[in-house]
Amino acid sequence: MSPLEQLHFIETQLPNHQKIYNSSSTPIFPSIISPTPSFFFNSNLPNFKTTIKHHKHWLESKLHSSGALLLRGFPVNTASDFNEVVEAFGYDELPSVGGAAPRINVIGRVFTANESPPDQKIPFHHEMAQVPEFPSKLFFYCEEEPRSGGETPIVLSHVIYDRMKERFPEFVGKLEKDGLIYTRILGVDDDPSSPIGSGWHSTFLTKDKSLAEERAARLGMKLEWMEDGVKSVMGPIPAIKYDKTRGRMIWFNSMVAAYTGWKDARNDPVKAVTFGDGTPLPADIIYDCLELLEEECVAIPWQKGDVLLLDNWAVLHSRRPFDPPRRVLASLCK
Repeated sequence: MSPLEQLHFIETQLPNHQKIYNSSSTPIFPSIISPTPSFFFNSNLPNFKTTIKHHKHWLESKLHSSGALLLRGFPVNTASDFNEVVEAFGYDELPSVGGAAPRINVIGRVFTANESPPDQKIPFHHEMAQVPEFPSKLFFYCEEEPRSGGETPIVLSHVIYDRMKERFPEFVGKLEKDGLIYTRILGVDDDPSSPIGSGWHSTFLTKDKSLAEERAARLGMKLEWMEDGVKSVMGPIPAIKYDKTRGRMIWFNSMVAAYTGWKDARNDPVKAVTFGDGTPLPADIIYDCLELLEEECVAIPWQKGDVLLLDNWAVLHSRRPFDPPRRVLASLCK
């Protein structure tokens, strides 16, 4: 850290909520950045935004090495403040076309995170891994911390790939060869009781069937219209990717999330995802993968004002059940 950055930022540690790796590329996960005492007492939102712009290169270097960056203790008090912080980073917005999570626009580029009921767990996934146009970065913001629970566990994708490859080489080889097919049945309107309850109007940002078909086709997705909704079939699509910027293979998919969590009045999770050749996935390996994800993850309890920046190429995330109230907002970037 340069002397100039030392005027503004402190790298802090939470020993029970971070992982230390014997690796020069990812020494600590996640990185936690807080303001120095002098910056804290003189900081306001315009000052913080200016600091982000001036030190974006350093912040991005921390994000690249760690995969996740938690900004804690900065003056981000409202959804509007969060929107300005996102804009200060200067990333282009990604329209959420093809995503499954029900979301509500709050202000500007800020949306609610997955609006599924608080007693439901959202399994690990890369954001929008089931479509070819996915965000490269995600911002989360804690506007109101939960009474209990509600963490957003995160895990490094290359670590999961390495461990799965070691334990189940034939399974991973088939994933690399065939990819995955994701199938989801969408209603017309959003279903707030479902973790994948985004209706086709919201999923394709239109009420026009022909335009929805055009946008689906652009993603490589097939639509089969039903009396009260539509069946979407996506794939085969890669389940394993190569992260060129870091030179490593990554476990880039929503396989466990779909197989264990895509359940509602319309959808059977076991049918929601298959190998790319249409054959079923082995349940025992899926649940072993789920155990690995839980074993390798970290989950920092939310505090009001927290801003969490994730590199979607490097990190899977999930959500634990919680006791309301809890309000976590999100923004997706290209």
